[in-house]
This record gives sequence, structure tokens and C-alpha cells, in this order.
Amino acid sequence: LNAAPGCAPRQHVRFLPTPGDGGTTELVAVRVPVLADHPLVRGPRFRHLKIGAGHRLDLKASGVFVLGIGHGNKLLTDLYNCHLTKVYTVGGLFGKATDDFSDTGTLVEKTTFDHITREKLERILAVIQGTHHKALLMHSNIDMKTQEAYELAVKGLIRPMGKSPPIITAIRCLQFALPEFHLEIHCLHETQQYLRKMVHEIGLELKSSAVCTQVRRIRDGVFTLDDALLRTQWNLQSVQNAIQNCRLKVKAEIEKTL
Repeated sequence: LNAAPGCAPRQHVRFLPTPGDGGTTELVAVRVPVLADHPLVRGPRFRHLKIGAGHRLDLKASGVFVLGIGHGNKLLTDLYNCHLTKVYTVGGLFGKATDDFSDTGTLVEKTTFDHITREKLERILAVIQGTHHKALLMHSNIDMKTQEAYELAVKGLIRPMGKSPPIITAIRCLQFALPEFHLEIHCLHETQQYLRKMVHEIGLELKSSAVCTQVRRIRDGVFTLDDALLRTQWNLQSVQNAIQNCRLKVKAEIEKTL
């Protein structure tokens, strides 16, 4: 908005001295721009546009990051109350451990990893998913023997409707090539540091160690990577188009869930 062409500055009449005939000075009325309207004096025109952040990403993570502009801040709150699932791709590296569970942290130990197979990894992932599924049912506060629970399960809407610990709703191995592996994680109420710690704990369960090499959010509720704007697209027209394209599906998701 501030980079867009602005209105022409106002004009006012000033009497300026000019040399006249015979060495005299005359006052001549001229129209000059009002300096108070100059951008270097006035500053940015738009300074009070309210922009809110959705589920945050830390410095070592990347991917979909939702922002709300103006009335969109109310929609952000409604989306937050829907407790929608977020999806990440997480990279891991077996064989070492660091103090912050990432590959850029201070090295704590090195371990062997030749004994690890994809089958062993997927067995651990199945245990994690089963454990978290029980937690999901417990925090959803729904009687699993009721018709309401059946209808919510059919729609895929069983989720905690209040504060809860991080919950993994689905986890699977996308790629396995020792010592590297990649996971796809569907989760609720998580932080990116929690996902890094999970990679570390997977390494321990496999009698080795592991660090996280990448955390990338590929979906946040109804928003996917296809909706995201690259850094080169951070301009007024692209933002307006993104708002128009996402408006209907945001409204539909809020009405369906709330």
C-alpha cells in the first residue's frame, strides 16, 4: 500500500521575491506544493493496518505461515478455535545427538545406526500413532459409544476442543536411506521444537540417536503450500488475490467445524 503511487501533494499560494526592473524586488504569487504532504515529511500513509499471525514458525522452520489482515484477525481466532490439523515434513539424520535436537546444535554424542531398518522405524511410528490416538480420544471429551461420536468420526472432526498436550494424529515414513529419513506428521497443538525432540526420541527407541535436519509445514488447516506467497510475491495485488481465493474455503471450514 505504501509503495503504491500516492495522490499529488496539495498546492498553496506563496508570495516569493523576484528581481524586477531597475534592480528592484517584486513579490510574485506562485503555487508551490505543501511540504507537509511530502512522503519524507509525512512518513508512510498506512501505519495502523492491523495484521495478526496464526500458528507461528520458529527461526529454523519453514513452510505455510498464515496471516490475518484487518477483519481477518477475527477469522484467525475462529480458525484457531476449530483446532485444525497441521501437516509437516520432518527430516532426520541417524548417528548423532545435539543439545537442541537439530543438526546445527552442539554435538553431544555419536552412535552407530547400521542396525536400523525401515521396518523397525515404521514399527516405532505405529506405536507413537497408537499412543497419541488414545490421547486424542481422551482430550476430545466425547463418549465414544454415542451417535455424536460416530457422526464426528465419519466427518473426521474428532479433535480436542480445548487445550491439550501436542497430539500426533498420523505419522508415516516418506523416505528412508540411512542415515537419512523423512517423515510426514499430522498433528495438533504442537511446536516445531516438539517435533525435533520427537526425532531425537525416535533415535533413542531404535537404540541409536538422531537429529532433526528440517521442519517444514506443508499444511495449516485449510491452507496449503499452493496458497502460500513467495517472497517475490509480497505485493498488494498478490495479497488481494490470495485473500479472494481463500475466503470461501475459510468460511466453509469455520461453518462446518464451529
